[in-house]
Amino acid sequence: MASAKIIDGTAIAKSIRSTVAQKIKSYQAQYPRFQPQLVIVQAGDRPDSSVYVRMKAKAAEEVGIKFKHVNIPESATVDEVVSLVKKLNDDREISGILVQLPLGPHVDADGVRTVTEAISPEKDVDGFHAYNIGHLASRAATPLFVPCTPAAVIRLIEHTGVSIAGADTVVLGRSDIVGNPVTALLRNRDATVTQCHSRTKNLEEIVRRADILVVAIGRPEFVRGSWIKPGAVVIDVGINSIPDASKKSGQRLVGDVNYSEVITHASHITPVPGGVGPMTVALLMENVMTSAVRLFEKAQHRTVKPLKLNILEKVPSDIEIARAQTPKPITELAQEIGLLPDEIESYGKYKAKIELSVLNRLAHRKDGKYIVISGITPTPLGEGKSTTTIGLAQALGACLGRSAFACVRQPSQGPTFGIKGGAAGGGYSQVIPMDEFNLHLTGDIHAVTAANNLLAAALDARMFHEATQSDKALYSRLVPSNKGKRAFAPLMLKRLQKLGIDKTKPNDLTPEEINRFARLDADPETITWNRVLDTNDRFLRRVTLGRNPTEQGHEREAGFDIAVASECMAVLALTTDLVDMRERLGKMVVATSKRGEPITADDLGVGGALAVLMKDTVKPNLMQTLEGTPVFVHAGPFANIAHGNSSILADRVALKLAGTEPGESSDHVGYVLTEGGFGADMGMEKFCDIKCRVSGLKPDAVVIVATTRALKMHGGGPEVTPGKPLADTYTKENLVILKEGCKNLQRHIQNSRKFGLKVIVGINKFASDTPAELELVRQEALAAGADAAVVSNHWAEGGVGARALAEAIVVACEGESDFKFLYDLDLSIEEKINTICKEIYHAAGIELSELARKQVDTYTRQGYGNLPICMAKTQYSFSHDPSLKNVPSGFTVPIRAVRLSAGAGFLYPILGDMQTMPGLGTRPGFWEVGLDPETGHVVGLF
Repeated sequence: MASAKIIDGTAIAKSIRSTVAQKIKSYQAQYPRFQPQLVIVQAGDRPDSSVYVRMKAKAAEEVGIKFKHVNIPESATVDEVVSLVKKLNDDREISGILVQLPLGPHVDADGVRTVTEAISPEKDVDGFHAYNIGHLASRAATPLFVPCTPAAVIRLIEHTGVSIAGADTVVLGRSDIVGNPVTALLRNRDATVTQCHSRTKNLEEIVRRADILVVAIGRPEFVRGSWIKPGAVVIDVGINSIPDASKKSGQRLVGDVNYSEVITHASHITPVPGGVGPMTVALLMENVMTSAVRLFEKAQHRTVKPLKLNILEKVPSDIEIARAQTPKPITELAQEIGLLPDEIESYGKYKAKIELSVLNRLAHRKDGKYIVISGITPTPLGEGKSTTTIGLAQALGACLGRSAFACVRQPSQGPTFGIKGGAAGGGYSQVIPMDEFNLHLTGDIHAVTAANNLLAAALDARMFHEATQSDKALYSRLVPSNKGKRAFAPLMLKRLQKLGIDKTKPNDLTPEEINRFARLDADPETITWNRVLDTNDRFLRRVTLGRNPTEQGHEREAGFDIAVASECMAVLALTTDLVDMRERLGKMVVATSKRGEPITADDLGVGGALAVLMKDTVKPNLMQTLEGTPVFVHAGPFANIAHGNSSILADRVALKLAGTEPGESSDHVGYVLTEGGFGADMGMEKFCDIKCRVSGLKPDAVVIVATTRALKMHGGGPEVTPGKPLADTYTKENLVILKEGCKNLQRHIQNSRKFGLKVIVGINKFASDTPAELELVRQEALAAGADAAVVSNHWAEGGVGARALAEAIVVACEGESDFKFLYDLDLSIEEKINTICKEIYHAAGIELSELARKQVDTYTRQGYGNLPICMAKTQYSFSHDPSLKNVPSGFTVPIRAVRLSAGAGFLYPILGDMQTMPGLGTRPGFWEVGLDPETGHVVGLF
């Protein structure tokens, strides 16, 4: 009597596992961080479930798949299981999720379905999510995963060599786990399928017609040999325990067919055990590997879906353009750029803060390319540096399909309501929503203002209390007795250590030590800490404090600065994490004591409170361009008073999101465009010598933005005044004046070369520019040593208008950076100031005022002589004098004063009559700003 060929599922499964293991090793050879991971969630500790889990764990270990078993109480509710599953969905390290059934006895069929469908279809390696089952049943779709047991059935049939197409096939069983998906798979392979079950009439007759029989009915040895068509292929999916006294366990496993009878009729048959079972586990491993590869490649190819621009020939106002575009939800953009749900904190629909944990998650990535956007010496109207930054981000991201991030400062309300207007870009190259961008955003500037003014209040209050109390009374109030016990606050121990007092008990201090501890003894003449306000208010530049009778005549002269000139803002921009920010805030020096010692925020006991006020500010703010590409808006230090760059943290996050995985092609590298305020002599120099020293980041290139308008002004054109019409010089062709003004651009190019940077000149096109003028600027830039010079029309055309400039950046940034600093920190304060003035401004030298000389000596003595220099000067000239246009040289730079930003980590000399609080003009921009009474929308911003 003929006997069927046994389909050895164990051997086939071994071959599949071997192939999976080899593919994983091959992928890891190219991508070292590639690591498939399977997580199985098990409720309770049912013995049969535990056996299945161990079996899958063993198979995972064999093929190189990381395995994690999450065991939860059997009593876990559906909501608890779903919550756990959602966390696993969001974990980028996990490739596949499997919830081992059954759950607890309290979970009904609806609960099981809820849990199953909580698993992301992308990680549903069991293939039972409604998405995958639905696609399986459709001829027009392909599921992400095929359920493992049904897939095993098909593989086993295919192994026999018997053709499925056209075969008369019977599936005995209608479960969602086997019968229904197997039926769909066979139908999709062009079999003629009859699906039966235990109540099907004439079941034996139907089975006898089958060329291929799949049995999954859950009844031991149900199908008899007499039912089988001679030569049929029989796949037995059943596994049942029946009594057997000959076995040690008293039981043996059998399938749903009577094996001993069927083997004499069939051509091929699967044994039980050793048939479908091992294949199911092997194909689970294959699904996990497939998922890991798919998710890994998806993470590599972070694709931002651009928003379409409706370009009008006559460019509307900025606010009209912004209103005409509908931003994508910020959560959608965050997902597109590779952020996890737990890494974003939404502030409304279109802006969010980003958790710094993303830096740890992506620490292994190589940073993207780092480009600082700078410019020539501008006119008071601005030359479109922000607009160029945004236009380039749109060109790189929306047009070239590259990963591209713009990093810009948060604008102060001072210029927003003053002359300059907002800083969201302009035309068809803007950050949106532009009203939210230009106004409160997420409240960072308000937090900076609160922190700054708390420190100012703490200083004046401490001076008042020291002046009106004895040492004993002062000490008793600083270290009060609580229920008979006195203890130092933590910051007090820090101050004691600073003073060299090695005592920790308040009662142990001597009268002399009490005096030194309790009295900061600030010298009012040395106070450098002003209050701040985020408004241009010239009448607060100098004020008298303490005029109320309650202050007992303790008046002093002081002043206000613009909020973004606060050292708290500089600290935010230069900090590297929350701990670093806390330390920097505590180190901020507000004055010098009469003993000659620096007085810090921690000496005043307020450092911790400042950190609390600013704790949320460390998270970069995510917004988007008009074309839906990402923008980080974070920190806003003034460019001519402070260092004028957005935050290190925003740049670092963007560089990691734009970076490449180990083994990934360099073609996938992304670009981070970070803006340095005003001309290259200011924002770019400070970016290189201050920001890059702190961050350790190396820029690859600088884009210098130039306009014919500014170049003509430097070439001898009339004054450019906000609110007044431009002279004909600026609206008509004038190559002579333009060529003379190009000397300003040439100097900026040559200065940039001193930092080892590639230089790309972006010529921001205005409507009145002639081809001859634009070509002249391009040729002059190349002659001065620029690596590329490209005309860009992003204001009128969006990303498309900056495409050529973007392509030039891609070419220029190939290879590694040759970046270097301008000066060494070991030079004296005076030598460093002198180096900047000579090398960047082309001055003959410097002249320190008596006050500045005294301050330099004090800071050197106090140990601050090795800090970098942040020059506070006019943006309208290479010199300290805004009237000296183009390329002045041979002048002497007067240093009026030198202030210390010990927390931020720099010294800032104040040149000439530079003001730290701007004023409002006769016709400020706020005249135009208002609300549309019908929609409530902001109007009039520009």
